[in-house]
Amino acid sequence: MVQPLFEGRPAVAVRALFLGRRIDLKGYDGGRRLAPSPLAVSAGRQGAAVLLRYGAVVLFGMEPEEEAAFLAELGPRVKGPFAAPETEDARLRFDRHQPEGPSGDALVVEAPHVERIQVVADVLGKSVVLAHYETQTERVFDRVEPLVTELAAHGGTSRRTRELLAQIGGALAVQHQTVGRVAVGEKPEVLWERPDLERLYLRLEEEYEIGERDAALERRLALIQRTAGTALELIHNRRSLRVEWYIVVLIAAEILLTLYEIFVHPHA
Repeated sequence: MVQPLFEGRPAVAVRALFLGRRIDLKGYDGGRRLAPSPLAVSAGRQGAAVLLRYGAVVLFGMEPEEEAAFLAELGPRVKGPFAAPETEDARLRFDRHQPEGPSGDALVVEAPHVERIQVVADVLGKSVVLAHYETQTERVFDRVEPLVTELAAHGGTSRRTRELLAQIGGALAVQHQTVGRVAVGEKPEVLWERPDLERLYLRLEEEYEIGERDAALERRLALIQRTAGTALELIHNRRSLRVEWYIVVLIAAEILLTLYEIFVHPHA
């Protein structure tokens, strides 16, 4: 007999992990399927997991050894795994007599319904992805800033140009992941069928500052691209100026040679 979800427990621990670039869910048959999109399955003895295709997984009510076993089984399906996955922990409490949403040190939902679990997982999944890329983008900016300062002061080399292009490429990759795959600004599909859960979603989204963090990340990425682009333009302009001086020098040399032939060896 299948045990009910979180049977008899007033609260469960929640852990979100950003495991890699993508999770291949095609043909996934681990655990009893609870809902298809996003995929929710039973896990552990009385726990559950929500698997998000963009590389995040959110675990509910699982003991540490159950988490470890589940992640080990899921591992081969994670594409581009991270050496140190970003994690975020929370506590989910079930209470019909309190408004749904953040409350003190817990997230409150009316009951352990799968749709509510999916909403919580959507927000925590986005939060852990944003945390990962906030850190990554900060590192990119820390590399670009001194590089641009040096280029502005002393000019550049082909090595510096390649390095700047790599930083721009990294910023664009972050945008592709967060905008294209994660769709941070979009509401979860479960709300299409359960619009009554939108208030819960909005309260959780506000608690984790999903919209504000996404906008801040976009601004930082745009700044990186503008800064690196300006440096590349500076390199290009300096090289163009250098080529122009080469042409001027060659013309002057040709004129000098011509004058030499005319005045020094007029009958040569």
